[in-house]
Amino acid sequence: MSRLIVDGVEVDVPPEYTLLQACEEAGAEIPRFCFHERLSIAGNCRMCLVEVKGGPPKPSASCAVAVRDLRPGPNGEPPVVLTKSPMVKKAREGVMEFLLINHPLDCPICDQGGECDLQDQAIAFGFDSSRYAENKRAVEDKYIGPLVRTSMNRCIHCTRCVRFTAEVAGTGDLGAIGRGEDMEITTYLETAMSSELQGNVADLCPVGALLPKPYSFKARPWELVKTESIDVMDALGSAIRIDTRGREVMRILPRINDSVNEEWISDKARQIVDGLKTKRLDRPYVRENGKLRVASWQEAFALIAAKVKATSPERIGAIAGDLCAVEEMFALQSLLEKLDAHSLDCRQDGAKLDPRFGRASYIFNPTIAGIDQADGLIIIGSNPRREAPVLNARIRKRWLRGGFPIGVIGERADLTYDYNYLGAGPETLANLVEHPSAKMEKPLFLVGQGALARDDGFAIFALAVKAAVSLGGVKDGWNGLSVLHTAASRVGGLDLGFAPRQGGLDAQAMAKSGALDVLFNLGADEIAIEPGAFVIYQGTHGDRGAARADVILPGATYTEKSGTYVNTEGRVQLADRANFPPGDAREDWAILRALSDVLGQRLPFDSLKGLRARLYAAHPHFAKLDQIAAGDALDAEKLIASGATQNSAPFVSPVADFYLTNPIARASAVMAECSALALDLARQAAE
Repeated sequence: MSRLIVDGVEVDVPPEYTLLQACEEAGAEIPRFCFHERLSIAGNCRMCLVEVKGGPPKPSASCAVAVRDLRPGPNGEPPVVLTKSPMVKKAREGVMEFLLINHPLDCPICDQGGECDLQDQAIAFGFDSSRYAENKRAVEDKYIGPLVRTSMNRCIHCTRCVRFTAEVAGTGDLGAIGRGEDMEITTYLETAMSSELQGNVADLCPVGALLPKPYSFKARPWELVKTESIDVMDALGSAIRIDTRGREVMRILPRINDSVNEEWISDKARQIVDGLKTKRLDRPYVRENGKLRVASWQEAFALIAAKVKATSPERIGAIAGDLCAVEEMFALQSLLEKLDAHSLDCRQDGAKLDPRFGRASYIFNPTIAGIDQADGLIIIGSNPRREAPVLNARIRKRWLRGGFPIGVIGERADLTYDYNYLGAGPETLANLVEHPSAKMEKPLFLVGQGALARDDGFAIFALAVKAAVSLGGVKDGWNGLSVLHTAASRVGGLDLGFAPRQGGLDAQAMAKSGALDVLFNLGADEIAIEPGAFVIYQGTHGDRGAARADVILPGATYTEKSGTYVNTEGRVQLADRANFPPGDAREDWAILRALSDVLGQRLPFDSLKGLRARLYAAHPHFAKLDQIAAGDALDAEKLIASGATQNSAPFVSPVADFYLTNPIARASAVMAECSALALDLARQAAE
């Protein structure tokens, strides 16, 4: 640790800290525009100037000076740094005056108003007038895609956006052209950005030059109610903040969570907003003569009760979808237990994962933050850039540090980092087991649903576990077996045991014609249910599941209910309610509770608090928010022994279109535009 004195306060900080970070440790406020904790240092805005006693007779840029570079006093006393001296005050006022020479000062019509770093710092550290009366420069606005709107007259060339696309996103979409006052930030030939994380540049921009295009001119920040929640667009569980005005969700922003998403979110998580209110189911429906008609809750429940009571338990089943919270899955599971039905499944894609092999067989064991400790990675049947873009950025961050060889078995794809392409399918994986390369200390084996959601998924998983064991990926002190899920509900469902009981059918079997007479579909829209069964669809959007339903019960989206989710690493997270469901739609657990009365199988709770008490009694780890329960250890021998013969088909990622993976996304016009653009860019690249 290094000792220094900041404005009379003595602090001990690591020597690798910048002077800016050291000053903030001492409680001093340091203005900045170009500096960002997760980006490389540019040192080009000069707003963070401080005075170093005994140093050069001029202010120093605190973001570009390391604590280790400071010299002690003549008698060995700690270096002295001043952040409020007359020299510093005058220097910052001069920098701000220069920044505002060309700034349009259009604050009343700027969407950044109220959240603008330039506004705040001009008031706190700027000068009360300007000596410059020259004409301001004008810069043409650029088209950089459907998600980010430009107003480049406001740009102060901090280059945060350029560094983000180059370092974090890995696409290098943005750059600078021209020099001096002719310098402009733009994409190559004004094409659209291609990153799945591009919306983060609007958060990074300290002025109003880059703004979220779908949110433009919709609301002011002081009008919004802010609710902390969890993203469910993938299985990563990114921390988000939902901003609402009245009953409407206006925007979604990231929250800082260093253990999961740091401070980034994917574009789908951010811009799904319009899909939350489009194509919504807001009233119950029943199907008569092949057509759906509006019905009352009592009428819908009566029809369901008549069908269920006329059906034997072995002909009743349930499938839970990808966006379900733990509470409604637990309620549905409890209802099926009362009906003595054994066919239930939360794996609508047919993933071969089973709780009987231990919790460690279906979670991301080294944890997301544990990627930083790994010294090698093998990706098996996954495209993490499409399946979990923020996780992919974490892998890229580790790769940039060096000493992190990456191998891929599956599809060839641009993952934003270099890798060794090992092969396309099971033969390569089997060869890896038989002829292992040099062992690493902490290798990480990322197994995707492209390898598991196949008929031979158990055999493939057994091969992956065998490879992990033989290459030192599963041993005392380190478990590098990492399952990357694509569904937010999957780990929670497996923790509950929402899987077929003895003699029950799995999701793929339940969807076959003639397999069941009554099927409860809890928001499962990614599975094709063949004709035959009476389908009760409980969901939020008029999507594939509703089109196949005989009775529709309108539910609540993840922003409209308080629900527990478990992310791909097994971390229990709580999504809080930000607004209310439209029309007659209700929270899913409440619908199931009311239905249980009509079925004569009353569930033993009358409130969400009561439901959670039952849930926590049966599964105590759900009560430990933001923690990863150890659970049952991986039974590698049992899993390997269960492996059957694999086929030779290559691994294919289950996410063909990143922007259209669930009913909310498919209802979003913004996501449809992004999807069309991504397809066009892929077509151009292929040509």
